[in-house]
Amino acid sequence: MQKTGFFILPALFSLSLATANDNLAKPKAGSGIVSSKKNGVVEFEAEDFFKQTKTGKRKWYRSSVDGQPDLKPDADPAHLEGASGGEYIEVLPDSRKNHGEKLIRGENFEPQPGKMAILHYKVEFPEPGKYYVWARAFSTGTEDNGFHIGLNGDWPESGQRWQTVVKKRWHWECKQRTDKVHTGVPMQLFLEIPKAGEHEIQISMREDGT
Repeated sequence: MQKTGFFILPALFSLSLATANDNLAKPKAGSGIVSSKKNGVVEFEAEDFFKQTKTGKRKWYRSSVDGQPDLKPDADPAHLEGASGGEYIEVLPDSRKNHGEKLIRGENFEPQPGKMAILHYKVEFPEPGKYYVWARAFSTGTEDNGFHIGLNGDWPESGQRWQTVVKKRWHWECKQRTDKVHTGVPMQLFLEIPKAGEHEIQISMREDGT
């Protein structure tokens, strides 16, 4: 991200930087359907949300060659290489990247879905049924690898605690963390779509830094 105004007053530079960060947390453009359909698979890009809610303590920010958020703490550098379309999103600030750092419920960790940093998408489904949730992510720490997914304002158990344990590379995963299997149970993360047509998909924070 290009930063301008190094020669002006610190207060003005801080304002400029905050504005740049805020812009990276806003929808890119429009509020239409963002999904594509092929062979029964419904796809959409994570950065194509139409709104973001419950952002008092954490927000999702876009990173691309055109700009990255400058927020602290953030333990890892940008991971643009290999990102779909050269762009991705991340929940920031990231104050807990491993077990050695303090867990604060409602701040850097939220076990309940729909409580913090929620992204909203308009997605069209060709037919009703069970849709497994596959997500592509880049995880660098043991506490930066989980989120919740909901449907039309509801947060079913089957959409909670998406989890990956693959580190330091972009990777597709469909696993749900459980009390018995912390590394995640394969093919246990899904949504039941009641009818064909447009639905709202939500993604909410479980761990900051995801």
